[in-house]
Amino acid sequence: MSGSSNASSELSNVARGIIRVPVPVTERVPTGATNAYLLADELLIDPAGRTDDLDAAVDAAGIEHVAVTHAHPDHVGAVDAYAAETDATVWCRRGFESRFAAAAGIEPDRIFSEGTEIPVDGGIRVIDTQGHAPDHVAFEAEGGTVCGDVAVAAGSVAVAAPEGDLRGYLIGLRRLHARTPSRLLPGHGPIIDDPQATCRRLIAHRLDRERRVVAAVREGAADIDAVVNAAYDKDLSGFEDLARATAVAHLEKLDVEGRVAFNPETGAVTPT
Repeated sequence: MSGSSNASSELSNVARGIIRVPVPVTERVPTGATNAYLLADELLIDPAGRTDDLDAAVDAAGIEHVAVTHAHPDHVGAVDAYAAETDATVWCRRGFESRFAAAAGIEPDRIFSEGTEIPVDGGIRVIDTQGHAPDHVAFEAEGGTVCGDVAVAAGSVAVAAPEGDLRGYLIGLRRLHARTPSRLLPGHGPIIDDPQATCRRLIAHRLDRERRVVAAVREGAADIDAVVNAAYDKDLSGFEDLARATAVAHLEKLDVEGRVAFNPETGAVTPT
């Protein structure tokens, strides 16, 4: 293959039949890279871009399928290139074909949904984990679960409006926890060898933020900016937009549950 960057990517074998290749991206993401994964030398997941290491890994494999955990720009950048050069079958989530094509620049060949098994290594099972993005899925393999942006080893995951759905995100975390994977293979950062503890930590983080948002509203915060100022106790320099979008996602969830009244058009919020 040709046309790849020369960035160092620290290719690693993380489990039997699973190779991880971090790919540098320009988007604002943890570690500045997105992890691409090769499963059983046949399935390529989340090729964010091209690097020498990923080219070499793909060349050494027999890639027959390409898929993404979700169609955010930092996960789809090289889907079209690798699909064209390997003649692989391109998959996407049912109901999101147009979204996928617009992001990846290629139409999917096949679609999957919850429970679909991609015919690789005895079957790679698709798990519905929408929340970070509406089309988000995870891929369950024997050596671990490729979980995209559901979980990270340290810190937290962005669940930001207008796409973020906190109800869906918490359900996805609980589903992963219940499936007791041997390890989680995240979209960003290192492999997660304590998946259940990590899921519990991330759930607790979101519920703690939710309590802060509810308290802020009950104490008089009447709009989104006031909620952000009261609910975050850290310097938000450079992340103000993300904090605001996350607060909106929390308010949307709380409004659905009848715990606050939130008007997304005006940004007004009142306790119930």
